[in-house]
Amino acid sequence: MFPERIETERLELVRFCREHFDALSLYPYYSRHSDTVLEETEHLTWKPHAAPKETRDLLADAEESWVDGDGAIYAVVPREEEDGAGEFAGVTGLHPEWDEHSALFGLWLRKPYWGRGYSGERAGALMKLAFDRLDLELVSAGYLYSNEKSRRAIEKYVEAHGGQYDGILRNWVPMDDEVRDLHRYTVTREQWEERHKESVTFVER
Repeated sequence: MFPERIETERLELVRFCREHFDALSLYPYYSRHSDTVLEETEHLTWKPHAAPKETRDLLADAEESWVDGDGAIYAVVPREEEDGAGEFAGVTGLHPEWDEHSALFGLWLRKPYWGRGYSGERAGALMKLAFDRLDLELVSAGYLYSNEKSRRAIEKYVEAHGGQYDGILRNWVPMDDEVRDLHRYTVTREQWEERHKESVTFVER
């Protein structure tokens, strides 16, 4: 159902699975020993990994979601001529809510790849996947209070695709010992079609 790879102008989104990635190779990026992981995960719901098995389990969970049709998880990899070409830059996902004909976007980027506009580029690709291939009607993204980097990135690509800010979902995201509010943005199929369609290539194998 989901394409194995998605190619954009500067990125390749590669299925996040053990066929393509090794847990021991990824573990240093997810590990509590990483110099940047605490900053990268400050506003995310997962904690830095304490052992390689956590990274291995993450890959296995992504595979299960893929097979069940519950989520398309991709590694973000810069393409040729990009600084860090071929390197693991983070993970993005599209999580369908089939009964609601919608999907939720997620993203974790490593700090060396911040500020390049990758968030918007992969969002455009995932919108094409959601609307053209999966026949969904709406996509959503959100950020937690005080996450200004995500706010700016989301506002920019949502506006570019004709979407809007929907408001605050109170007590929506459990984190640590509290439940945080989520600022939600959406783009409908009609809004996306009125603007433009991204230049994206789906690769099955």
